Amino acid sequence: MNSFMKKIILVLSCFVFGLSSWTQNVKTEIAIIPIPVKLVETRAVFYLPKNISISAPAIPELKQTVGFLQKRLSAATGNTVSINNLSTASTIKLELNKTSDAVIGNEGYYLIVVPAGILIKANKPAGLFYGIQTLLQLFPKEIESAVAAQHVKWQAPCVEIMDYPRFGWRGLMFDVARHFFTKAEVKTFIDDMVRYKFNLLHWHLTDDEGWRIQIKSLPKLTEVGAWNVKKVGYFGSFSIPTPEEPRNYGGFYTQEDIKEIVQYAKERFVNILPEIDVPGHSLAAIAAYPELSCSGGVGNHGVGSGESIKDWSKHEALVDDNLCPANENVYQFLDKVISEIAPLFPFEYIHMGGDECFKTFWEKSEAVKALMQKEGLKNMEEVQSYFEKRVEKIVESKGKKFMGWDEILEGGLAPSAAVMSWQGMKGGIEAAKMGHDVVMSPTDFAYLDYMQADAVIEPRIYATLRLNKVYQFEPVPPGVDAKYIKGGQANLWTEQIYNMRHLQYMVWPRAFAIAESVWSPKEKKNWKNFVTRVEDHFKRYDVAEKKYAPSMYDPAFSAKKDADGNLSIELSTEIEGLDIYYSFDNSFPDRFYPKYSSPLIPPKDAVMLKVITYRDKEPVGRMTSMPIKEMQSRMKK
Repeated sequence: MNSFMKKIILVLSCFVFGLSSWTQNVKTEIAIIPIPVKLVETRAVFYLPKNISISAPAIPELKQTVGFLQKRLSAATGNTVSINNLSTASTIKLELNKTSDAVIGNEGYYLIVVPAGILIKANKPAGLFYGIQTLLQLFPKEIESAVAAQHVKWQAPCVEIMDYPRFGWRGLMFDVARHFFTKAEVKTFIDDMVRYKFNLLHWHLTDDEGWRIQIKSLPKLTEVGAWNVKKVGYFGSFSIPTPEEPRNYGGFYTQEDIKEIVQYAKERFVNILPEIDVPGHSLAAIAAYPELSCSGGVGNHGVGSGESIKDWSKHEALVDDNLCPANENVYQFLDKVISEIAPLFPFEYIHMGGDECFKTFWEKSEAVKALMQKEGLKNMEEVQSYFEKRVEKIVESKGKKFMGWDEILEGGLAPSAAVMSWQGMKGGIEAAKMGHDVVMSPTDFAYLDYMQADAVIEPRIYATLRLNKVYQFEPVPPGVDAKYIKGGQANLWTEQIYNMRHLQYMVWPRAFAIAESVWSPKEKKNWKNFVTRVEDHFKRYDVAEKKYAPSMYDPAFSAKKDADGNLSIELSTEIEGLDIYYSFDNSFPDRFYPKYSSPLIPPKDAVMLKVITYRDKEPVGRMTSMPIKEMQSRMKK
C-alpha cells in the first residue's frame, strides 16, 4: 500500500468515526459520465453546509478551477462559498500529490466524499479539474441552475473514486468555416466539452465557405474570404449567388481573439488543434487570391455559400477549389499562413486537411503535367502526396508536427505525418501499421452532423448515426498496436448547423458516448447502464436550459415485402422498455391506441403511419408521421 492510500484511509477514519451524521441504508443515484475507473459507494450522505469553504494550492494553474467550483456552488445553492487556501477545516479540499502517483497519471484523480467533507487529490492541476467535474455530477440536478434553486436538499452520496483517462487525445471537432460562430460561442463550446472530460478542441478554421483566422500578411483572406451570401435550406442545393446578393454573412477571429480563446482553453486544460484545410476545400482562399489555383479561379467564383460545387456521383469538381501543387507561390502562401498560425497555438500539431481533393482541374493543368514529368509522379494521388510532403516540411520548419485526414495516405505518406482516420477505421489501421500516430474519428461512429433518428423527423442530412452506434466506438481496432492510437474524437461539421441551440442538439447526448469511449476503461462500458445515466443528464440539461436530442426514444422504421408482395413495416426501439403505439387513420396515437407487436401491413388506402413511444404510461418519444409512400420507396424485396 502506497503512502497516499495510507493517508486516505487515515483521513477517512478521522472523518467517519468521529461523526454523528453517519446515515445507514441511504440509496442515491450515481450517474457519472464518463464512467470512472473505480467507484465504491458507502452507505452515507454528505450535506453541503450553508457556509461552504474550499481549500486549494495557491498556484496560477488552479485559479480558474477554484473559481469555477466556487461560482457553480454559489450560483445554484445561494450559499456562501469562500476560498481558504490549504485550510484543514474546509468543506472541499483540493490537494496536489507531493509524490506523483503513477496509477492516475497527469489527468487522473482521487475523489473521496464522506459526511464530514470532500477531498480531491491529483498529481497535476488537470486532475483536480476533472475531479471537480465528477463531483458536480454527484449533486442533485439543480446544481446546473444559473440561479439559486429552491427547496433542494443539497447532498451527495459518499463515495471513493479513483479515475484516469484511457487516452490522452479526447477530442471534439468544431467546424466554424461553414457557419461562423462567435468568440463567446466557441468559449461556450469549450465549457460544455470539459464537463465531460474532453481535452482537445479540433478547430476547423478554413473551408470553401469561409476563412476564419486573420493572417496579417495576407489581408484578403479575411477581407474577402470570410464573407459569403446567407442561404437557408439544404446545404449543397442552394442557388448560385447572384452579383447583387450581399456578401455580408460570416466573420473571422483576429489574432488577439485567437490568443484569448487559446488562453481560455488552456485554463480549462484543453489543447486547440487548428486546421487549415488544403489543398482542397480552399475556395475561400482562392476567392481572395485566385492565382493560387491551377485555373486562376475560373472567373473567381467567390466564397462558397452552400451551392453545389462538386458532382459527388462522378467525383468531379464543378468549381476549382484546390490550391495548385505546381505553383511555387502556393508554398510561399502556406509558409506565410503557417508562420503566423504556429505561434498562436501552443499545441504540438497543426492539421492541414487533405480530404476530398477532387483533382478535376489538376488533370487539365499543363503546369501539373509538367510537375509530374519533372518529379516522376505517376498519378494524381502522387501529386497530392508531393504537395503534402512539401507542406509537412513547412509545418515542421515552424516547430510543429503535421497532421491530416486519411486521404494523405494516398500516393505515399509524408515521413512524420500523423493521420486522422475519418473514412472508417481502415486508414487509421494502415497508418498505425506503418508506424504513424493515429487519431480515430470514423464516420460510422463519430460524425455528429449525421441525423440521430429517421429522416422524417430529424433535420435532413445524407446519413444517420444513432446513439447506440456511437456508443460502440472503439478507438483501437483488433490487430493494431495501441501505442500508435493517440485517441479518438467526434467531428461536428456545420453545413446544416446555423446556431448554438441546434449545435447542442446535434452534439448531446452522442458526445456523451464518445466521452466514455475515450476516457473510461473499455470493460466498464455497458449500454443499458449508459442509457440510465444519459437520462439523468437529460434532467440536468433541462435545468441548465441546454438543448439535447431525445432521438433515442424514437422508433426505427424498416420496410420489406411480405410473402404476398405487400408492404410490411417493422418498428424497433433503440433502448429497452418502450412501447410503440400507432395509427393509420391520420389521428394522433396515445397509449389507448393499438400497441405495436408485429410487422404492420398498411390498410389499402392509408397515407400515413403515425407512431409514438411510451414508458410506464408516459409518452417519451416524439410523435412521428411516416408517409406510406416513403415506406414503399424504402421497401426491400
